Amino acid sequence: MGTLTGAVRAEGETMSSLDAVTAWVHNYRRAWESNDPEHIGGLFADDAAYFTEPYAKPWLGRDEIVAQWLRRRDEPGGTTFEWHPLIVTEDLAVIEATTVYRAPARTFSNMWVLRLDNLGQARQFTEWWMQHPAPTAE
Repeated sequence: MGTLTGAVRAEGETMSSLDAVTAWVHNYRRAWESNDPEHIGGLFADDAAYFTEPYAKPWLGRDEIVAQWLRRRDEPGGTTFEWHPLIVTEDLAVIEATTVYRAPARTFSNMWVLRLDNLGQARQFTEWWMQHPAPTAE
C-alpha cells in the first residue's frame, strides 16, 4: 500500500501533525465513499488494530480491516460528514465528528482516537458513535 499524501515523516518518527491527521481523515472519507479495497487498505499499517465498539475484539491487520469494513460498508453518497480535531499530539489525535445518513434519516455523533505511523497510516484506530434520537413529529 502507498503512503498518504502529505503525511510522510522521517524514519522512526511517529505521527502527528494537523496536516497528517487532515490527510488521513480526507483519505478515510474517500475510502468510505468508494469502498475500494485499495483506498481502505491504504489507511492502515500492516499490523494495525481497529477498535469498533466497546468490549468487541478489534480487527487486527490490514487484511482483516479491509474485509470487515467491506462487510459493514455504507453505500456511497448516502452520508454527509463533518469533523474537527479536539487534540493532536505527536502520539495521537482525537477527532469529533457528525455523520448524517440520508435514508433512512439518522444522525450520529462520532469520536475517534487515531495513532498514525511515520507513513501516515493508522497503527491504531478506535471509533465510538452515538445515534441521536429521532425527531418527533409535532
